Amino acid sequence: METLFSRGLLGTTEGFAIAGLIGMAFGFWIERAGFGSSRRLTDIFYFRDFAVFQVMFTAVVTASFGLWGLSAMGLVELDSIYRMETFLTPQIVGGAILGAGFVVGGWCPGTAFVGLASGKLDALVFLFGVGGGCLVYAGFYPQLAEFTSAGSRGIWTLQELVGLPT
Repeated sequence: METLFSRGLLGTTEGFAIAGLIGMAFGFWIERAGFGSSRRLTDIFYFRDFAVFQVMFTAVVTASFGLWGLSAMGLVELDSIYRMETFLTPQIVGGAILGAGFVVGGWCPGTAFVGLASGKLDALVFLFGVGGGCLVYAGFYPQLAEFTSAGSRGIWTLQELVGLPT
């Protein structure tokens, strides 16, 4: 299976156009699912609406089965898919910061762009906060460089953690 990367299209006009179309289609369906509303997104934290969890869980399971099926048919080599290394300490801290920002701001970065496209001004304020946070992190990166690799565990997969074959 060819990708934009394998065809050498990353960073090209054609690659940006394809990525833009995919992003707009994804944003359209995210909006249709109701995720252009910060209230809808935060309702999961108040145990009022589990639609966000249901959609995300369904997406993860569908992608997992899709990759498994494509691999079984010989169309995708699972070892060729990039997997990030696990760094427990910074990933736990980063997840807590992202989660706190999600609860306080009502958005995650991706859905904030959908909200902005829908005309939600609080999404714009949230995105300025995300951008500011990124700049602060970049400014302090030299002091945080050692922390970013703390708790290194290599590449972990669920099947390896539970000891099951693919």
